Amino acid sequence: MRLKRIFTLLLCICSLSAFAQNWNKKQAAVVLTYDDALHVHLDNAIPALDALGLRGTFFLIASSTAFTQRMEEWRKASQKHELANHTLFHPCDGSLPGRGFVTADYNLATYSVRRMQDDIKMTNAVLQAVDGKKQHTFAYPCGDTMIGGIPYLEGIKGDIAAARGVHHEMIQPNTTDLYNMGSYVVNGQSGEELIALVKKAMETNSLIVFLFHGVGGEHGLNVSLDAHSKLLKFIKENEKKIWNPTFIEAADYIKAGGAAKKASAK
Repeated sequence: MRLKRIFTLLLCICSLSAFAQNWNKKQAAVVLTYDDALHVHLDNAIPALDALGLRGTFFLIASSTAFTQRMEEWRKASQKHELANHTLFHPCDGSLPGRGFVTADYNLATYSVRRMQDDIKMTNAVLQAVDGKKQHTFAYPCGDTMIGGIPYLEGIKGDIAAARGVHHEMIQPNTTDLYNMGSYVVNGQSGEELIALVKKAMETNSLIVFLFHGVGGEHGLNVSLDAHSKLLKFIKENEKKIWNPTFIEAADYIKAGGAAKKASAK
């Protein structure tokens, strides 16, 4: 009887240990994503990542001048970091509250599903011309996932490895939707506040995705250089416990486990 209890206890310990090493044999995973193809990504974010040997995912607007005028720098960056799809022109639904910034030309409310899908496919082609890779992930502009009530990625999921949304989510591999994985939008938080989110991911054995825009300026949604630096240093100092994959690597890891909830199964 005593041996049976010891055996049961050992099984529990092993199970807890396996759970605690859920992300590539580490306690948690942190994905750093940057939206809109800004100059500060090349000038501030990538040098900060490279200095610590960390990796980021850059969701690029293919028409952005910071992309079109600095393409060779992005090609070089793609050797260490992920270049990902954020459409050609970043269309958002202008019919929603607080969307006064949306122009008539790129108002998602007036798009057809076909037009949006063609935009995504063309952006993939542009990215492949730069980084040479066939598979790319996608981030929904403004977090808008539908046109006229229709999920616009339906029918072209074979062209997208995974997609990032904007809802807050401490990601577990057996519950997340690979075509709308949550993220934490960064806008003015201190380094300590960002680190607290990583600590929460560590406590819950989760994957956390950060969504940055401006890094030291250039965008209304911004993180200070100090806060960004503190977050990166914390990740580096805890690299034995924290995995830092790109977004596509994290999605592929979840797929390999066979536990991801498919959006099509809803």
